[in-house]
Amino acid sequence: MSAFALYVGIDYSGAQTPTARLKSLQVFAAQPGARPQSIATPAIAAARAAGVSGPSLPRYWTRSEVACWLIGLAQADQRFIAGIDHGFSFPASYFERYGLTAWPQFLVDFCHHWPTDGDHVYVDFVRDGNLARKGRAPPAGTREGSNTEFRLCERWTSSAKSVFQFDVQGSVAKSTHAGIPWLKRIRDTVGDRVHFWPFDGWQPPAGKSVIAEVYPSIFRNRYDREGRTPDAQDAYAVARWLAESAARSSMERYFNPPLTLEERLIAKREGWILGIS
Repeated sequence: MSAFALYVGIDYSGAQTPTARLKSLQVFAAQPGARPQSIATPAIAAARAAGVSGPSLPRYWTRSEVACWLIGLAQADQRFIAGIDHGFSFPASYFERYGLTAWPQFLVDFCHHWPTDGDHVYVDFVRDGNLARKGRAPPAGTREGSNTEFRLCERWTSSAKSVFQFDVQGSVAKSTHAGIPWLKRIRDTVGDRVHFWPFDGWQPPAGKSVIAEVYPSIFRNRYDREGRTPDAQDAYAVARWLAESAARSSMERYFNPPLTLEERLIAKREGWILGIS
């Protein structure tokens, strides 16, 4: 597999709204042969290009900015692989419960019931029925799961939590419910320029960018923190692991985890965590 031009690690956050600037939302990227660097927000990047500086420039990203940045990379044909630390899909039991058969259908159905990419929408507005009372979403509870439901990839780890387990330390549920609509937004905007792994196939085609789910706990302790916050360390570790895996020619192995045919069919709906093999 040819090298990517950019290896991106994104430590995600489902807090507040898609337009809120979040300290816990961190973006790092590495070019081939280089260490990952923190990526400046679009406002700072634009100001630097114009020769402007100042303390009032926004330091932290928003979820909408992250999606737009990835869209921009894809439209500029800058081939990248991005690892994002939230669930991209739900357990097979959820698909069966609601009559869903494929991931693209899941995306449409989820975004109808959880329109969390709206400018002023908190995940909790959907959970508590606030958005439904305003006529902006179906009634709360029409699409939900139990925290005892796990995807196959989560059962292959020692500590990954259910995508339905809210309000606990280390929960991925809120970031998952906030992030999935942005995956659809990216997919709808750039089409097949981006390969969503493994939903679009286990082996990404040459020349395409890749977006995959990652679990930073696997990588974070491999690298010295060097003063980074825990969130920054997670994004840094993902970007560095991706770059190092490509340099060592080990990425192929991670794109092809040792699954049976039946397990691969399950993972084509549920998704898989890149690095679990």
